[in-house]
Amino acid sequence: MMMTIAGPIHAQVVIYPREVVAAAIVGDIVRDRQAEREARRTPYASPGYGSIASAEAARDACAAKALYQAGPASRLIGPAHASTMSTGWEVEGTVTSQNGDIPFVCSVRNGSVSGVLLRQ
Repeated sequence: MMMTIAGPIHAQVVIYPREVVAAAIVGDIVRDRQAEREARRTPYASPGYGSIASAEAARDACAAKALYQAGPASRLIGPAHASTMSTGWEVEGTVTSQNGDIPFVCSVRNGSVSGVLLRQ
C-alpha cells in the first residue's frame, strides 16, 4: 500500500507505511539512548520523580521530615550529613525533642525522600 501526496508544484511524493513505522521505531531508539546518556551524565537528577538533585537539597528535605516526625518542639542539632548512594543520598543527623536527642537516618532516592527512621 502506498499513499500519493500532491505538493504545491504538483510533484508526487510517495509514502510507504512500512517506512513510517520504521522511522517511528528508530525515533524511539534514539530517545531511549539519549535518556541513557543523560542518566550517566547526571545520575542523581531524576526528571519526573522528584526535585531533590543535590546533597544540600537532600539534607534540607530529610531534616524537615525528621523534625516533622519528632514533633512540634523539636529542633536540629548540628548539621545533617549526606553521603552519596547509587540512586541518591543517605542523610544522617540528630534532632532534639521532649524525649531527648534522637538520631535519624533518611534516604533520598530518585529525587524524593523515600524514608526517615528516627532511632528512639
